[in-house]
Amino acid sequence: QVQLVESGGGLVQAGGSLRLSCAASRRAFNVNVMGWYRQAPGKQRELVATISSGGSTNYVDSVKGRFTISRDNAKNTVYLQMNSLKPEDTGIYYCNVIYWDAHNYWGQGTQVTVSS
Repeated sequence: QVQLVESGGGLVQAGGSLRLSCAASRRAFNVNVMGWYRQAPGKQRELVATISSGGSTNYVDSVKGRFTISRDNAKNTVYLQMNSLKPEDTGIYYCNVIYWDAHNYWGQGTQVTVSS
């Protein structure tokens, strides 16, 4: 069983920045895709960003130019740098990891709250 430990959430004013981290207990070089999702109150979970093993990234339109996803395979970790945060970015952010053997894992979630 793989464990994903997330950190870096918190309360920030609009325009501020946060950096989320997600460390996997299993080696990242076996990972196909790492990503971040979020769920706002009363809404469905949505994709925020993903990064492939080759470094290709994908972002939801609402965060393009403000968020940056990256990964450090040596540390089995994926990051999400969030700048110019808006109140609508508020939600629980979940890390997701898909290994080459197709196993799919989720983190426990970390709360991000952006005040106006």
